[in-house]
Amino acid sequence: MPRATNNPASKARRKRVFALAKGFRGGRKNLLRQTLQAVDRALATSTMHRKVRKGEFRRLWIARINAAVRIHDTEMNYSTFIHLLDVKGVTLDRRQLADLAVREPDAFGELVRSLR
Repeated sequence: MPRATNNPASKARRKRVFALAKGFRGGRKNLLRQTLQAVDRALATSTMHRKVRKGEFRRLWIARINAAVRIHDTEMNYSTFIHLLDVKGVTLDRRQLADLAVREPDAFGELVRSLR
């Protein structure tokens, strides 16, 4: 009886892994063992970096808000501004505040002045 290798499934599995390794250099794109390791690592770090990116954006928004607050009121800082927003019941999040500070500085200035 001839040996059965299940060639279609094996080929499809390798093809799927090599497709994920598109753009890799050297043996990482065309040697199965190296490709498997590289693809596993790339998938793991891509998941991790999606989580990290959220924190990076939050830090960016905080820096923008702090800079804009200090421009409009030299005595106020980010911490005081956020506290006053909370006390007054303003429900804008940091992303919206940063966007407002960059795109509509006059409106953001009015918001800062209204908290004083």
